[in-house]
Parts: sequence; C-alpha cells; structure tokens
Amino acid sequence: MKKHITLTIAAALGTTMLASAAFAQDCTPQHKITTVEAGFLTIAAPTFPPFSIPKGEHDLTGVDGEIVKEIAAKECLKIKVAAVEYATAIPFVVSGRADIAIGNYYRTDERQKAVNLSAPLYLDEMGLYSKDGVTTVTQLEGRNVGTVQGYLWVNELKAILGDKLSLYNNYVALYQDLEAGRIEIAVDGVAVGTAAQQGGALKGIQIKVAGKDERVQSSVYPAQAGLPLSKNNPDLLVAADDVVKELHKSGRMVEILKEFGLPESAADVGEARLIK
Repeated sequence: MKKHITLTIAAALGTTMLASAAFAQDCTPQHKITTVEAGFLTIAAPTFPPFSIPKGEHDLTGVDGEIVKEIAAKECLKIKVAAVEYATAIPFVVSGRADIAIGNYYRTDERQKAVNLSAPLYLDEMGLYSKDGVTTVTQLEGRNVGTVQGYLWVNELKAILGDKLSLYNNYVALYQDLEAGRIEIAVDGVAVGTAAQQGGALKGIQIKVAGKDERVQSSVYPAQAGLPLSKNNPDLLVAADDVVKELHKSGRMVEILKEFGLPESAADVGEARLIK
C-alpha cells in the first residue's frame, strides 16, 4: 500500500512537471531579447505608491508594476524584484543589475543621456488640492498656496503668486500644512495625493487636475513618465515600446490607471517629448 501511494505521488508530480513544461513551451516571446538573468525580467522597484509597490522577490504591483508584468508576460519571462531606494533604481539599471526601473520616472533630456526611456506610459498631471475644489491657476491668486521645491511648476507659480507661494522640502510636510489649514491650496501631482488619500490622509481635501493655463506650462504639457532601461539593451527597449503602445491601443492602460484611482485623462499622453 505504501509503495502504491509513493508511485501515485510520483506520477502526480511528473504530470505537474510535464504540464508546466508544456505551458512554458506554449509561450512564444514576441521579441528576441536578453536580460540580466536568463528567464527573468529584473525590476529595480522602490516603494512609491501608486506607481511601484514591491510584493516580495517575485511579485509587484502599482501602475508601473502592472505595466512591467505585461512586458514580462509577452516575453515569457518571470518577474524578479530588486527592492531599492528611489534614488538608486536607475543606477541599478545603469550598472547592469536590473533590466528596468519603475516609479514614475519623467522622460527628461538629461535622464535619457544615462538610460533608454520607453514610450510614454502616462501623464503626471498637475493637481490642485483644496477643500473647495479649486481647478484653475487663476483661483490660486491671492491665496496661500504651497508646493514642493524643485517641481516643474515652481518658478512659474512664483512669478504669479509671489510671496503667497510657500515651498516645502517634501510632500509629507506640504500635506500636513494643508490639513492643518496653514495653507489653503497645495499643488502636487494628482497621483501621489490620490495614493495618500487611499491611505487615509488628506481627509476633506479635493484633488483636481489643473486646468490648462499658458502661464504654467506643466498644466498644458504635463510630464510624461517612462520606463528607464539599459543603454546596452536596445532590443528590450523595442519590446517594451511595443507592449506600451499596445496597452494604450487596447485600453488596458486606462484600466490600470483607474485600478489605482488615477484619472483616465492621464493615459492621453500625446506625442512623445522630453523635458529639457
């Protein structure tokens, strides 16, 4: 009886292994590419919701996370996560320790000198945070407004608002002052605030996409996010671009954005451009 059970278990395991092998054979990569580790797409992933949310060594989610999982699936690759700090994600790619970095990295002229940048994923739209639902730059005038130093719109808002604009070192301090009423309106990307609200912050605050105002170019041409990839792997860039374009064409990109509470308008990326 014991021998029979052993043989049955062995047969079952053999069947499972054959099924897995058959599944692997059924998967045909869309492109011929090489990766840092054969059979895997290695992702440099900081914890930065709603874009990059590592979930262990072989899984992740977030907007960018779902996009790279689509790329891996099309190329018959498993995901391998390199959990990193935000500032070290791109160096991981440059040094050959990861294939792709994720985390809402802007497509900039300076960044493209170090890495390849994929086709635009989505827009990081300029958001206006207030209790009364402000939607335009004009509505900021004469009120106490805050934003984070170094953001794309800082100089233009400073020209419009003067000393009514307060600058913060990070968005955490910005949100604290907004909730405490020390400023009336905060200006930040829509996505980061949306993730903060999902985590229980910014209660009673409305986050609106800023209406277009030629005085603030970020409201007219929001930054496009892309995936940073190694300069030494142009074939992977082609593969990533094909998948990203298909996600836009099929409507899947909109579904991913909505899954994480982001507006459908963020998928309307327009022509590819770089921030100079």
